[in-house]
Amino acid sequence: MAVVSCPSAAQEVVMATEPGAALPVVRSLVDRYFTRWYKADVKGKPCEDHCILQHSNRICVITLAGSHPVLQSGKTIESISYQISTNCSRLQNKVSGKFKRGAQFLTELAPLCKIYCSDGEEYTISSCVRGRLMEVNENILHKPSILQEKPSTEGYIAVILPKFEESKSITEGLLTQKQYEEVVVKRSSATTAAS
Repeated sequence: MAVVSCPSAAQEVVMATEPGAALPVVRSLVDRYFTRWYKADVKGKPCEDHCILQHSNRICVITLAGSHPVLQSGKTIESISYQISTNCSRLQNKVSGKFKRGAQFLTELAPLCKIYCSDGEEYTISSCVRGRLMEVNENILHKPSILQEKPSTEGYIAVILPKFEESKSITEGLLTQKQYEEVVVKRSSATTAAS
């Protein structure tokens, strides 16, 4: 029987520093602890893609997908608003206690915020998953550029907690990373073929 041993930390450092040795790949915090899910063409709007980062504890962080128009070069965010209507502001969401009392309940298509760009374009960001709104990222109100600079980390939109019994089914209708990449490739090849 063969005995398999793992190299010690010191051996790994030596192996990584040897000429021609591959550097170890350090995965980001997001890649280590979250599963990426995508919703393409939200509400039928082309390229308005959202990314849902799902943690093993079922919490979902809503972010913009890399192909969203807001993240494309040349776009400048003028302002972001969590005021959905005259009677509904996501900033008024007050969660308390073990059972998350006071949290606003959201459906898949519920608007979370509106992003206004300097070119006059307006984008409504939807929740993409059913659940309770735990928090919104108020930092992007004061510094909208972090939404573009760090969309998966500091520039997140909101945090949603799906119901326990629905936590397995929330990914139905969402795309995996590989499926999403295929959609983006098809989209870009269709654009290239049309021009």
